[in-house]
Amino acid sequence: MVTRRGFIGGLVGATIAPSLAKAVGDRDIEPEFLRDWLRAGRIPPMVERLPTHPRIINMKKAGLQPGVYGGTVRTIIGSAKDIRYMTVYGYSRLVGYDEKLQIQPDILMGFTSENDAVFTFYLREGHRWSDGSPFTADDFRYWWEDVILNKELTPGGGALELRPHGNLPRFEMLDPLTVRYTWERPNPNFMPALAGPLPLVIYGPGHYLKQFHKKYQDDFRLSALMKENRVKKWVDLHIKMSRASRPENPSLPSLDPWVNTTAPPAEQFVFVRNPYFHRIDENGVQLPYIDRFIMNVSSSSIIAAKAGAGESDLQATGVDFTDYTYLKDAEKRFPVKVNLWKQIRGSRVALLPNLNCADDVWRKLFRETRFRRALSLAVNRHEINMVAFYGLGKPSADTVLPDSPLFKQEYADAYIAYDPDEANRLLDELGLTERDSEDIRLLPDGRRAEITVETAGESNLDTDVLELVRDHWRQVGLALYTRTSQRDIFQNRAMSGRIMMSIWFGIDNGVATADMSPSQLAPTMDDQLQWPLWGMYHLSAGQSGTAPDLPEAEQLVALLSHWGATSRFEERQAIWHQMLSLYTQQVFSIGLINSTLQPVLKSAKLQNVPEQGLYGFDPTSYLGIYMPDTFWFKEA
Repeated sequence: MVTRRGFIGGLVGATIAPSLAKAVGDRDIEPEFLRDWLRAGRIPPMVERLPTHPRIINMKKAGLQPGVYGGTVRTIIGSAKDIRYMTVYGYSRLVGYDEKLQIQPDILMGFTSENDAVFTFYLREGHRWSDGSPFTADDFRYWWEDVILNKELTPGGGALELRPHGNLPRFEMLDPLTVRYTWERPNPNFMPALAGPLPLVIYGPGHYLKQFHKKYQDDFRLSALMKENRVKKWVDLHIKMSRASRPENPSLPSLDPWVNTTAPPAEQFVFVRNPYFHRIDENGVQLPYIDRFIMNVSSSSIIAAKAGAGESDLQATGVDFTDYTYLKDAEKRFPVKVNLWKQIRGSRVALLPNLNCADDVWRKLFRETRFRRALSLAVNRHEINMVAFYGLGKPSADTVLPDSPLFKQEYADAYIAYDPDEANRLLDELGLTERDSEDIRLLPDGRRAEITVETAGESNLDTDVLELVRDHWRQVGLALYTRTSQRDIFQNRAMSGRIMMSIWFGIDNGVATADMSPSQLAPTMDDQLQWPLWGMYHLSAGQSGTAPDLPEAEQLVALLSHWGATSRFEERQAIWHQMLSLYTQQVFSIGLINSTLQPVLKSAKLQNVPEQGLYGFDPTSYLGIYMPDTFWFKEA
């Protein structure tokens, strides 16, 4: 039996010593921001607000500087819905990744995992929601019994991470501070799903949410609440008021370091410190150090301009490598510092032939391994790297980065050598030997071999890269055209098979470990533009889309299933390597350049922001694993 343990507190690891508790009580280390609340009796003193065993972040051990309270961080977002970045940045999770991408308890005091099938979670005694109400096992029971098992609120039967084999687990509330989830077979996706940027939700503030639930609220009051919140069904009311991933409801109790105080619509959202946040530094100072985050809504197209004009204290979203020179120049005019972090995607730009393309001739060609290899070999990645990335990226297939323990050079090198002669040979071998007067190859039905690559039009970088690829493919008798459409239309066109090929990012997680799901390498999601219909088939459990009918894609699905059925690390590692080899040898996505750089702008006074870091959505939650609650202003 494989048993994993992750403990903090009285089980294994650091606990809040009596002397530290006394120090917290004796010293006046309350944030100035909360003084009025304390005087008014709205909140108790810090020693009563903290859990009995808070999570202690040892700053010096982590290479950070203990900080001081105060200050406001300004940041810019592209639309009101982007307040979700605060949930991602705050990175308060039951369990979360550390900087080495190992899972550790965070909100939880500790956990045990037996064969990745039986998970027992231990809560922190005295932990409270942001409104001061106790956070207990009952919040897990509410979500389980009244949300997940409620067929109106959860008509699909629950998230796939909760039912990997078709059935939900058995839930038990062992005592007020202990819950257990039991599957009959391993569920290795469970813990990574809880640690993700948009985590699997398995608990909620039942004391607050019951007022929006028909089981607990009378019909008259429920109707009034529905009218007040402009929804027609009680289900929509509960969903709207309980959504933590996009914190639009300022009344929703939270466990995050900062909580929203602004109801939409608004042009500015103000997040303030959570008085009951569960982390402290080694000196007993409660985190976060920073009092407020202000998110100013702007047009996505001018975020970089505004950040470079001194209107942001911390900016990573909405800026790209193409903005680096401009942002770096801002250091001369404003007290800001611009660092470069490494993007963790398998490829910053990738070409994705749609294997579900509705055009019969093109679909047959795209499903030919030799054709995909020819397309890849015909691209001069060195030129793209020099022109678009100033030589700072790495030519690579769409695969994991050297920062991943799963990296092998053979995966990165698969069919990336610039070899137009070999590309021509493969295309000839496929029977595409006839050419027109402009030297463009002809398809079997007589049409010119014209590939339209579609883009969501969100990056000038895509356009620059496609200009270069157009010239490369012209050398092997293929014509490239581009089409731009908005993201929603772009996605719909892909699903309907009207997109032949797209330019997008490569795999999301280029720093994966064997304990993270390899689902990104198999058809599992409808936004995988190389096989959206196969992805939808998996996502809908066979209710929509079409089943994969290409042997290699079927093999990837089978391997993924095998990974999900084992609790042995060595087996998972072997499966990852099989999938990475198959994915790169088959060139299901044509990766171009990875290890590209992401500008991160910060106020020169903002401390503990790493000069170098890994930047991406999953698993690093953008800035999340670097704990923005530990950032502080030198002159707050």
